[in-house]
Amino acid sequence: MDGPDRESKWKGLLEWLGVFVVAFAVFALIRVFVVSPFVVPSGSMEPTILVGDQVFAQRVSAHLGDTPEVGDIVVFKNPVSDSSHEILVKRVVARAGQTVDMIDGQVYVDGVALKEPYVVGESYPLPMQAPGVSIDYPYVVPEGSLWMMGDNRENSSDSRYFGAVPTDNVVGTVFFRYWPFSRIGSM
Repeated sequence: MDGPDRESKWKGLLEWLGVFVVAFAVFALIRVFVVSPFVVPSGSMEPTILVGDQVFAQRVSAHLGDTPEVGDIVVFKNPVSDSSHEILVKRVVARAGQTVDMIDGQVYVDGVALKEPYVVGESYPLPMQAPGVSIDYPYVVPEGSLWMMGDNRENSSDSRYFGAVPTDNVVGTVFFRYWPFSRIGSM
C-alpha cells in the first residue's frame, strides 16, 4: 500500500486519536468542575446513605463559591489530618452565624428544635474533640464555615468532634446515588 491509500489510513487514525483526546479532555473537565463520583466511606449517614454507596456530587456550586443550604448532604475534605478518611459525607445542619445547641438529645439551631426524620439516635455533644479543638455549647458557627453532622448521630465523627468545617473544604453537594442499583435515585 502506497500513496493515497496509506495516507488516508494515517489521516483516519489521527482523526480517531483526536476524537479520543477531545472526549477524554471533556470527561476530565466535567469530572473536576461539574460532577464527580464518590464512595461513602463510613456508616455515619445511615440509613440515608450506607457504607460503600456510590454517589454523584455536583461541584459547580462549590467552584462558584456558593454555600450549601441547611439540609444539603455534602462531600468535603476532612478537616482532621490524622483521620483515615480524606473525604467525608455529612449533612449541613447550620451555616455561618447560626447558633447550634444540643438539649436532651435534640439539635437546636437558633433556639428552634430541628425536625430531622432521617436521623438515627439522639444528638449529644461528643465527650472528646479532635486535638486542638474545643467546642462549648451553644456554639456559634464562625464566618466562612458550616456545622456538619451525620444522620447516624450515635456513630458519627462530625462537627461535634472536629468543629465547624471551612466552606473551602466543600467539594460538592450530593444529588444522586448510582450504586447499588437497588437504591438508585436522587438524594
